[in-house]
Amino acid sequence: MASSSSTAPVAHNALPPPSVPSAGRSSRIAPHSHIKGLGLTPEGLANVDGAGFIGQTNAREACGVIVDLIKSRKFSGRALLLAGAPGTGKTALALAVSHELGSKVPFCPMVGSEVYSTEVKKTEVLAESFRRAIGLRIKETKEVYEGEVTELTPTESENPLSGYGKTVSHVVVGLKTIKGTKQLRLDPSIYEAILKEKIVVGDVIYIEANTGAVKRVGRSDAYASSFDLESETYVPLPKGDVHKKKELVQDVTLGDLDSANARPQGGQDIMSVMGSLVKSGRTEVTDKLRREVNKIVKGYVDQGVAEVVPGVVFIDEVHMLDIECFTYLNALLESPMAPTVIFATNRGRSLVRGTSDIVSPHGIPVDLLDRCMIVKTESYTREQVGKVVHLRTIVEGLKLGPNVLDKLAAEGEKTSLRYALQLLTPASILATLAGRTQIEAEDIGEMNELFLDAKTSAALIGGGKFL
Repeated sequence: MASSSSTAPVAHNALPPPSVPSAGRSSRIAPHSHIKGLGLTPEGLANVDGAGFIGQTNAREACGVIVDLIKSRKFSGRALLLAGAPGTGKTALALAVSHELGSKVPFCPMVGSEVYSTEVKKTEVLAESFRRAIGLRIKETKEVYEGEVTELTPTESENPLSGYGKTVSHVVVGLKTIKGTKQLRLDPSIYEAILKEKIVVGDVIYIEANTGAVKRVGRSDAYASSFDLESETYVPLPKGDVHKKKELVQDVTLGDLDSANARPQGGQDIMSVMGSLVKSGRTEVTDKLRREVNKIVKGYVDQGVAEVVPGVVFIDEVHMLDIECFTYLNALLESPMAPTVIFATNRGRSLVRGTSDIVSPHGIPVDLLDRCMIVKTESYTREQVGKVVHLRTIVEGLKLGPNVLDKLAAEGEKTSLRYALQLLTPASILATLAGRTQIEAEDIGEMNELFLDAKTSAALIGGGKFL
């Protein structure tokens, strides 16, 4: 750190931007932003390095089989357990499964310790997560007015309740499609919705005939040549008549329906708004309400209006749950609309939480363990650690000097992959303070003097050197 004293002003300047700014920004929030899928061939075999995954060939191929089972709706009532040492890619595998299933399939991640809340019961937290992982795709045929806005003229009139000011009595909206144009005389409440959506002349919109709901689709592509300050989504002029029947697809979850019915909105006056702000705590949803929601959903499915899309619940650190939660999980898995459940744990034989005498593999009771298909994750070799570190440097926009990758790979093999990855950003800060644009081997050496890995720290405390 001697060189940093001569270049002290550099510390106050802005750090140079990474080569991939968007990916570098998100990588601090999402450590698995480089994972894009399981990286399997069409035959279900794992590529050596595919979709951001390094190694874990057997685990990825096993998860590929599970994805096929989920897609064919043949995995109900069972769970997947990912078991392995810390830092072997259990969370990454769960995220990869969600990527393989697609963005339309709900994915609800949680950690085992989340159930211990002071506001709601443990079973309520689990039930809520399960409900948020069950999607409902509703298909509706609605009468809509659709087109490009050619005119937007509010008509004002005297306020009958007061001699001061004017109110909007109605609004005239002109809509244009390829086939023709139409002028609509609409209610003032729809004008408020138009203002809320920030709709102006030249936008393509649709208005539902029954509810009066207004939706902005985008800017008409006739205006694509004009330069706007902010980027815009340009859409073509709608075909057909302005007034038409249109099939709309809406994706919601059962959790959304539960919370909407558990906390119905009151009036629009100031007291109602203040009341909703005061009651902002979590609300427990009763079983009776859930049964009513299920009954309505079943009616929609029987009519062919809606389709149930079972998603994925991912419970990390599942050994943190207690015996009550495990018992409740058995009941949830038996439900006819149960989502796919993925557990992850790094424990071997351990005491089941909430008991004093039940020791079980992975800290999970045997009756629940019997429902699980278990996939083991392997520890990474030095070469694989090096590849993962190299991948993360690309994502985070960092540059490595000669021999730095080998040094980090050796650290990862000796300690853990997470520790090697955690050294990257602090080492880049040291390099910047020293006036360099890339991380050198000496920065990694200094990092080891400043920070300890978990194994070294445990050995020092165990040896009594800190006492």
